[in-house]
Amino acid sequence: MDDPHVHVEWTAPNTTAATRAVTASVFGLVGDTPRTVRAGCDAQVPYAATSARPEHVTCLPCRRHARERHLRYATRIEQSAGLLGGDQAHDVRAAARRLRDLADRFT
Repeated sequence: MDDPHVHVEWTAPNTTAATRAVTASVFGLVGDTPRTVRAGCDAQVPYAATSARPEHVTCLPCRRHARERHLRYATRIEQSAGLLGGDQAHDVRAAARRLRDLADRFT
């Protein structure tokens, strides 16, 4: 039976794509996109059945996973803001707010 749900990747969205882009620009090599990836619900799913957009994700465990992951990243980013000053700290806090907003969209 086919899984009708749209999932999120276990790792950060677009990490695989970003890695392929760097490899292509530095070495001139282009890797294939993965056929299957580990989803936030811990299932192996086709890469085409994943999305980073909260509006498209229909798997509830994946939505929970994505929300928690974005909240963890936001917390880490906010902690690093204390090491910075002025405009940099403001920019870092704004990035953390955007991640928290994205996490809320997965709720």
